[in-house]
Amino acid sequence: MQRRSFFKKTIAAGSGLILGGGFYSEAKEIINIKEQIFNLHYAPHLEMFKSVVGDNPIDQLQFMASQGFTAFEDNNMKDRDVDLQNEIAETLKTNNMIMGVFVAHTIGWKEPNLASGNKEKREEFLDEIKSSIQVAKRLGAKWMTVVPGAIDPKLAFEYQTANVVESLKAASEIIEPHNLIMVLEPLNFRDHPGMFLNESPQAYQICKAVDSPSCKILFDIYHQQIQEGNLIPNIDKCWDEIAYFQVGDNPGRNEPGTGEINYRNIFKHIYSKGFNGLVGMEHGNSIIGEEGAFAVINAYKDADNF
Repeated sequence: MQRRSFFKKTIAAGSGLILGGGFYSEAKEIINIKEQIFNLHYAPHLEMFKSVVGDNPIDQLQFMASQGFTAFEDNNMKDRDVDLQNEIAETLKTNNMIMGVFVAHTIGWKEPNLASGNKEKREEFLDEIKSSIQVAKRLGAKWMTVVPGAIDPKLAFEYQTANVVESLKAASEIIEPHNLIMVLEPLNFRDHPGMFLNESPQAYQICKAVDSPSCKILFDIYHQQIQEGNLIPNIDKCWDEIAYFQVGDNPGRNEPGTGEINYRNIFKHIYSKGFNGLVGMEHGNSIIGEEGAFAVINAYKDADNF
């Protein structure tokens, strides 16, 4: 039997609980637990569960839905074939899943981009924002990730900030009529040295200066644990500008429960504050293979158990 046919058959087999990686290996059956509802909209990404259902993106999405996940994100969505984007969109719609973030533009990892104030680079950025609108509409997406890129060592930081704000104001004017949101992601100094945007207060200041409903914060808890810690108080201080969360434990950038972050308390906190947006699972699996895939599912069940 082909793997896709096997997958469809086993998904329809019944309902119950996943007991862990060994359950699939021994029983060779995936149990549909769609009736289980997480408190928050956790969004896995492609590759996370491919050890269970194979490489096909649609099979992976169907599996996510079968396990109770109500959202999905894909940084690389903009680079995927349009036919695949359409197929993913239809699969999300069929399963009542929400499309999360994709990266909206080319990030200047090494050379200054938005911070430089270079008009040519700004126009390139704005052109990419325009093309991202079509991707968002195709997928029914609301959010797109923006990273201002590397610092410009030749400019005072205040000038760089002004340059970034002006670029984001221009981008907001483009996407605001479409009810889309750029989410700015601060990145930690250890994994991404030399980047302009590092901390949540900095992102908050920029969003206030841009002053648009289309420019908000992507608060990546993994990055901010490394960069600044004091997670819950900093989330509270930025709350009115946060539109999206991403997670990964530290050290290791794997699923909750594999590091030092108390994700159950953080999830409980943002839930109690009324957050109904997406929590992107932007991390790896701590264990390879099927066992690791089910370890991720069980980690979210545990962290969401509040």
